[in-house]
Amino acid sequence: MANKHENSTVIERQAQKLKPPSMYKVVLLNDDYTPMEFVVAVIQEYFNKDRETAMQIMLKVHRDGKGVCGIFPKDIAATKVDLVMAYARQAGHPLQCVMEEV
Repeated sequence: MANKHENSTVIERQAQKLKPPSMYKVVLLNDDYTPMEFVVAVIQEYFNKDRETAMQIMLKVHRDGKGVCGIFPKDIAATKVDLVMAYARQAGHPLQCVMEEV
């Protein structure tokens, strides 16, 4: 009996390895206080976007209430959220950055 159970555990582990990791969107949320230029700078600095792309994302945040800055594996997305939030607080802005599973 033990052998049969061990084999199914190995198969389950192999299936887990084959499944790609969950990906997460990193999203900036609109507020009425954070300057647009600050948001553009954050997008350029933390998400490696050129100025034009950063402006488009910032305008989407402004218009639609939120904008996606990138899609990453969970640990990278969480790190980016933490870095952006810390930078915004340090600069005295209430900018919110969150992650959402894709």
